[in-house]
Amino acid sequence: MAVKVGIAGLGFMGVTHYRSYKKIKGAQIIAVFTRDPKKLAGDWRDVRGNLPTETGGKEDLSRVRRYDRLEDLLADPDVDLIDICLPTHLHSETAIKALQAGKNVLVEKPIALSVRDADKMLETAHKVGKHLMVGQVLRFFPEFRVIKDYKDQGIYGRLKGLHIKRIISRPTWAADNWFADPERSGGPIVDLHIHDADFIVFLFGLPRAVTTVGWTDPSRNTPEYFVSQYHYDDGERTVTAQGGDPAMPGLVFEHGYDAYFERATIEFNSQTGQPPTLYTDDGKRKEIKIKGPDAFQAELQYAITCLDKGEEPVLLDAKAARDALLLCLKEKESLQKGKTIRLS
Repeated sequence: MAVKVGIAGLGFMGVTHYRSYKKIKGAQIIAVFTRDPKKLAGDWRDVRGNLPTETGGKEDLSRVRRYDRLEDLLADPDVDLIDICLPTHLHSETAIKALQAGKNVLVEKPIALSVRDADKMLETAHKVGKHLMVGQVLRFFPEFRVIKDYKDQGIYGRLKGLHIKRIISRPTWAADNWFADPERSGGPIVDLHIHDADFIVFLFGLPRAVTTVGWTDPSRNTPEYFVSQYHYDDGERTVTAQGGDPAMPGLVFEHGYDAYFERATIEFNSQTGQPPTLYTDDGKRKEIKIKGPDAFQAELQYAITCLDKGEEPVLLDAKAARDALLLCLKEKESLQKGKTIRLS
């Protein structure tokens, strides 16, 4: 039997998830929720984002239950999984209500705006015995996953150094532009940089401490551009990241990395339109062939498969998402206080 999905929110991510579910096995979208009557009618022409995913156009929702009250979606007895794609400040409250309604939950990143709220979500999931998954999709990007695979396999020795970059222009595509309000989005150090913070935790675990420099946008009172160095006790790796939304409108989105193994280097930048390049200690250079489905399809297929087979969805672990949020908030504190901040 298919896992029956209800999607809460039909903005950029909600529409991306909707169209991804249609392409994967074992999932059936049976319900959606939005307060926007135009979107509820299937008119998504105004939905935009900063990634080349399918967003606009029109969608036939005649066979889908359409709710304009969240409570009605959560009360639908046929829904197995609530996929929360609402603005970030609504994640915690909505996830807790969905879990208490007996639903499994997938919530878009970031898990929440505060560690306290994230902990409440984890506690609720444990109490009711339902899955709480967080859509940290970078783990499913094959261009990034190759770093994890090479590290785990030890093909080129230890991963000694890593620098990750994620830069955008200031978002303007969300309804009422809630992205621009740090009280609702967390600002770029949470909403955007959480991808790289999670991937660093995925590779190495939480660092002992972090040092972050950069500048704050006074109009929003939030970090606009920042560079972080992560400190690990063993001293065997150097890990840095840069992020923010200082770019001009012509540069909507850029992410990439330089990964330094003992016997190889990998570089990748989305702006080139090319796959990652591998440089090896014999002087050779080649492009790494990237295989697999779209990252969002892979992420949602993984969630559905885990639910269908009764397996623990470790790649969508909510505890790891909580730790990534903690790391982002400590980076923000380091920038604001002008000093290194310990995590442990």
